[in-house]
Amino acid sequence: MFSYHLEHLFSFTASLSPPEAIGPIAEGIRANYYVTGGKVKGPKVNGKVLPVGGDWLTIRTDGVGILDVRATIETDDGALIYTAYSGVSDLGKDGYQKVLQQEAPPVIDLHSAPRYYTAHPEYQWLNRVQCVGVGQVDMTKSEVAFDIYAIRPGSG
Repeated sequence: MFSYHLEHLFSFTASLSPPEAIGPIAEGIRANYYVTGGKVKGPKVNGKVLPVGGDWLTIRTDGVGILDVRATIETDDGALIYTAYSGVSDLGKDGYQKVLQQEAPPVIDLHSAPRYYTAHPEYQWLNRVQCVGVGQVDMTKSEVAFDIYAIRPGSG
């Protein structure tokens, strides 16, 4: 077994626009959610989520949601950090049918594998880490929240 630990980098919340419902396609239900803003707070990164980007979500027929997210963070000191991540949410075996019937749960757990990209010298260390994100989307508030952790070698 490999030795590793998780280092909390920051937490964020982002507000989302109402979904752009593409509808059922061959791969499942496609819905696009666009970011309208947000906040970033933590021990390593603080700032805001800019009102660009979004999640190009696919809900498969087995009830698994596949996240496809891109967004930009602007730190309090002016750095721009681009993020891209995939992830999953499990809506249950009947999740696909529930979404079709507009009966999805109001709060859904999310798991992601974000990467971060920046040219700013104070944050270039982000270019070198793989992160994991654990969060939830609250459909009643149109808001997503994540805790972001870097995977670090060693026992911490």
